[in-house]
Amino acid sequence: MSASIFGNGPRSSRDHRSFERPSLATRFSGIVQSTARYGVASIRARGASTWVAYSREYSRARRRHRRVGWLIALLRMVLSLQNVLLLVWGLTLWWGERVVFRDSVQECSWELWENWPQEAIPHHVAFIADPQLVDPHTYPGRLWPLSSLTIFYADLYLYRTHSLLQQNLRPDTTFFLGDLFDGGREWATDKSSSPEERFKHYGNSMWMQEYRRFSRIFFDTWRLGGANSASSTRGRKIIASLPGNHDLGFGHGIQRPVVERFQKYFGEGNRVDVLGNHSVISVDTVSLSAVDQPDPQTGSSSGSDGSSQGDEVWRPAQNFLNDLQVLKARVTREELLALQGKREAYLAPHKVVDAEVPLDLNISPLPAGVDLPTIVLTHVPLYRDAGTPCGPLRERYPPSSTDPLREKDERNAIKIHRGYQYQNVLTEAISKDIVTKAGPGVTQIYSGDDHDYCEVTHRKFSGSPKEITVKTMSLAMGVRRPGFQMASLWNPIDPDSGKPTSTKASPTIQNFRCLLPDQIAIFLRYAYLFVFTLLILFVRAISRVFYPSEQSPSTPDPLLPLSHRFNDESQSSSASTATSSPSHSEHRFASRGLTGVASRASSSSPSGEMGMRPTKHVQIIGVPGVNGSNDDSRRAEWDICEKSKDKPWASTKNNIANDFQRHIPRGPLATFCYEFMSSFKWVGSITLVWYLRLIWTW
Repeated sequence: MSASIFGNGPRSSRDHRSFERPSLATRFSGIVQSTARYGVASIRARGASTWVAYSREYSRARRRHRRVGWLIALLRMVLSLQNVLLLVWGLTLWWGERVVFRDSVQECSWELWENWPQEAIPHHVAFIADPQLVDPHTYPGRLWPLSSLTIFYADLYLYRTHSLLQQNLRPDTTFFLGDLFDGGREWATDKSSSPEERFKHYGNSMWMQEYRRFSRIFFDTWRLGGANSASSTRGRKIIASLPGNHDLGFGHGIQRPVVERFQKYFGEGNRVDVLGNHSVISVDTVSLSAVDQPDPQTGSSSGSDGSSQGDEVWRPAQNFLNDLQVLKARVTREELLALQGKREAYLAPHKVVDAEVPLDLNISPLPAGVDLPTIVLTHVPLYRDAGTPCGPLRERYPPSSTDPLREKDERNAIKIHRGYQYQNVLTEAISKDIVTKAGPGVTQIYSGDDHDYCEVTHRKFSGSPKEITVKTMSLAMGVRRPGFQMASLWNPIDPDSGKPTSTKASPTIQNFRCLLPDQIAIFLRYAYLFVFTLLILFVRAISRVFYPSEQSPSTPDPLLPLSHRFNDESQSSSASTATSSPSHSEHRFASRGLTGVASRASSSSPSGEMGMRPTKHVQIIGVPGVNGSNDDSRRAEWDICEKSKDKPWASTKNNIANDFQRHIPRGPLATFCYEFMSSFKWVGSITLVWYLRLIWTW
């Protein structure tokens, strides 16, 4: 007993068998099982890690896909047809309201056409003719709003072009050649009124209103160029004192109070200026023309002796011409002293004199041989024979033949005739008197009144001066390309002797005709683009009728299903037609991203199971390929037949759906109108805002 307890006795056969070595099959089976367990564990571990990596990669891919999707959506939105049209309109309006004006003025830069020596500092002059501010006198029969639009665009054109002229070209002197207003002669004063009955009710306040318009357009924009001049120590100048027939009238039609009012605000029309070592003589020829015009009171022509009672009209201009040589000498002496850095060398005598007798000022005589080149400014062109051609640069009536130019060309010439308060050219006697008394040395004449460019050489007059009739600057005066005249003056002289320092005889004046934009052509381009836009939007609207897109307003978004609850009386009939199986319905809803909704709707658990209420079958209506629905249907809706306890929620959902459906066009014509009008409003409203900004700001 004791031996077996302590293990010292003999072992039994059962104990001996339990310690025998396992068989080969047993060991092989154990190896296979352990290997299988290890392999399964390894596969599971690798699968888990692979799944984690796959999940991460899938998440990154989804994020990339979302970013790409947003980018594609953004590009689609930006590159949509409406936005492309907006871009085209924006660039076109910017070109028509900004670029074309700046380019036209920059093409006239002085350095592009001047041809002086490198050391020359020329005096730059700009001549502006016939701005003729549009007013009730211009188009008396034109009704509102066309009349107001004409005034607005005419003023806008003048404001833009003159501001660019002063800001970019910065002429040293700017001359106006008359006809500042269109109806200035018609607006009454305290002592006069218009001879035309229809304008008698316009008083002096109307003239003051036009003067403020002129100041805003020209005087205010002139300041953009600054006050300093590159060629003169006296600074830049703007001179608008030369009157035209629309400012005062013509001949004996001029009323003295109208003249006094004009001179009070613009200065004396007859004057002499020395600019760039040239004598510039301005002559009020609309008043001077009364000297050989029949007097309406006597019926006879007024002679130079002043025998007519109406000599108060032409007498100041005639006296100016008679004293012109003395005035030229005085102004020339002042200029020479200014070049020497000295003050004026004349003093008025301190004595009592008769007011009607002109003062004999003590003016030092000019050195012998001093005679600056003379330029004459007149509103009405000088006389020429009928049919004298104006040259190839005339816009309205180009020459009938350019190789060679004809000596007589009635169509290309300025017509020789007169009418109420106007005369196309001066008489031969007055023209000859002006050139004779302004000379010797008249080399250039600038005139206005005709509105179109004309260039002639007056071989009948002494010195054969060349005359340039300057184009109007207004778009409302009958020319498509308004413009202004540029002149570069350079005449180097000795300040002490007043004689030219250059030994060779060369022209001292260089001219250039600067053309401004064709506003009518700009408006026509807008009209062409407008018609093109309508055509494109028309085609787009038709295409949306036949090929509606997923985002078309006429097709509901499939991601926003429209559903409604069946009424009790309709449930029985709908339940009998419900044939969709749970798996089939789930598959259909899964394709729409609504698997959870389908699974809940298609489940038919018994009453009381898991605490859920029994539900009925689902009928899918309007989905292509389900329940035999029509593939051409444009609307997709499905209904979930379920009695919901949340009745307010269901009611709200149905109201939203009904409100959405009410705004959806159903017929082809309604769809076309909706697509066309919505696109037109989108493009038109933004384009209009951009256009208004361009025309109201400069």
